[in-house]
Amino acid sequence: MLVYIRGAGDLASGIGVRLHNAGLRVVMSDLEVPTAVRRSVSFSEAIRLGRMEVEGVEAVLARDILEAQEIIDRGQIPVLVDSTGKVVRQMKPDVEIDAIVAKKNLGTKISDASVVIGVGPGFCAGKDCHAVIESMRGHTLGRAIYEGSAIENTGIPGNIAGFTVERVFRAPKAGKFCGKKTFGDLVKRGEVVAFVDQLPIVASIDGMIRGMLQDGVEVFEGMKCGDIDPRGEQANYTMCSDKAFAIAGGVLEAIVKMKVS
Repeated sequence: MLVYIRGAGDLASGIGVRLHNAGLRVVMSDLEVPTAVRRSVSFSEAIRLGRMEVEGVEAVLARDILEAQEIIDRGQIPVLVDSTGKVVRQMKPDVEIDAIVAKKNLGTKISDASVVIGVGPGFCAGKDCHAVIESMRGHTLGRAIYEGSAIENTGIPGNIAGFTVERVFRAPKAGKFCGKKTFGDLVKRGEVVAFVDQLPIVASIDGMIRGMLQDGVEVFEGMKCGDIDPRGEQANYTMCSDKAFAIAGGVLEAIVKMKVS
């Protein structure tokens, strides 16, 4: 079974890892300049570096669908630059998963594959896709929805150790991003963690850097540039998150349910 995942950020990569480990053939795509912040667990880094390993699963940049097939045959995950999905759909995947998590549908249609799954808000099961996976932290995280939609986007990040919006740092203006800190660094509130052009971005809380945009990305004012885990030394930035794997579990349920029925 061939599964196409749109997006290769941390949540999409958690799905990719779990499906790959379940024995499914996976192909992923992302933008030419990805905007994932949790890059230490994002297969989108393969676009920048040529290859990326997450939890023992290796992804490799593919230039076209022929090379993508060769990569799959080697037991790896190909990642293509394909913002619309038109290229990857030429491979005729059995399952398509929109895991861009844009909080809106960027063009995925229920007719794209025999099983189409949307992650998070912006999709309606039965209209845009066959199933929607809840992405909001809480009791329903990772639930597969076969009628209707996920919880609407609140604009407030999930609560970790009592912190929500404070965990995320955003661009204070439009310009070119440059990180000063990196993954695993422990920072204090008020400490400079990055710059947009010459304007500093400071930490709002103490904690560990878990997310950081790649240097050189052109950002807009208010764009998410990274995040800080308030759990500090107890945080883990090298493994897929509990949220990513919960969503992946819902995806796997939906695939099995749809393909069996």
